[in-house]
Amino acid sequence: MATVDKRILEKVDPNVEEHVAMIAEQFRRGFEAVDRVPRPAVTVFGSARIGPDEPEYEAARECGRLLAQAGFAVVTGGGPGVMEAANRGAKEGGGYSVGFNIELPHEQAPNPYIDLGLTFHHFYARKVMLVKAAEGFILFPGGFGTLDELFESLTLIQTDKVRQFPVVLVGRPYWRDLLDWIADEPLAAGMISPEDVDLLHATDDVHEAVGLVVDCWKRHCADPVHEPEKADAQ
Repeated sequence: MATVDKRILEKVDPNVEEHVAMIAEQFRRGFEAVDRVPRPAVTVFGSARIGPDEPEYEAARECGRLLAQAGFAVVTGGGPGVMEAANRGAKEGGGYSVGFNIELPHEQAPNPYIDLGLTFHHFYARKVMLVKAAEGFILFPGGFGTLDELFESLTLIQTDKVRQFPVVLVGRPYWRDLLDWIADEPLAAGMISPEDVDLLHATDDVHEAVGLVVDCWKRHCADPVHEPEKADAQ
């Protein structure tokens, strides 16, 4: 069965006003859900295809537990794999666990470790909520969806649409070639600036990943810097 997004893109149902109302309702429900998320919160991204017996699953679970113990709510895409692991760790750490799931042709059921859950029909509405709910982003290995979320977050930070929250990549071997390419191609060509590259942090240690986010929150490092007001001209 086609998802709502697919029906819209393929113009199966040409009722534009109905689609606009449906999209607006998704955003309304999403904003209401975000308002219920305890702050601070961190969004954890990563593959849905990682199983419980894989090291990335256990690392994401530990990450969720450490975040919860540090007083952070844990937000994920609500599905299996890394998302399930982080939500599970949050619950085990006594914290608050949030899952913003997505309707897919092959149903992605919400994982069972969620306190607050909402299933979206539209990826774009869901991505807004995953960013809006967060004071930091931690990314584990993943596919196109994870990469999309990575560059979406970086673009929003780069363009001052959101504050400069930490963006932490866990698993250096997985991310190494991408980071090398960013330095060798877009940075070398002047398409991004050195400070854009500095937005990214890579580590193999989930304790370090969580520590970067917690330290930033404590130091208010993502808060906007207010320049002193200039004296009025005489």
